Amino acid sequence: MTQWQKSTFSSGTDGSNCVELAHINTQLLLRESDTPTRILPVTPTALAALLREIRSTRTPARP
Repeated sequence: MTQWQKSTFSSGTDGSNCVELAHINTQLLLRESDTPTRILPVTPTALAALLREIRSTRTPARP
C-alpha cells in the first residue's frame, strides 16, 4: 500500500484540498487530494526543479 504524505501548506482554509507525495523505490509520486486517482510520477531531480521554478516565480505576499 502506498503511504501518501500531505503537504504542510495544505492546512487552514483549503480544508482537504492538498498536494500529496509518496515515495516508491527511486520514484516520487504526486497527486491532488481531490483527484487521488490521477498520479504524476516524477524523479527527485524533476521535483526539485519544479519547486525551484515555483519559488522563483512566486509573488511576494502583501502586508
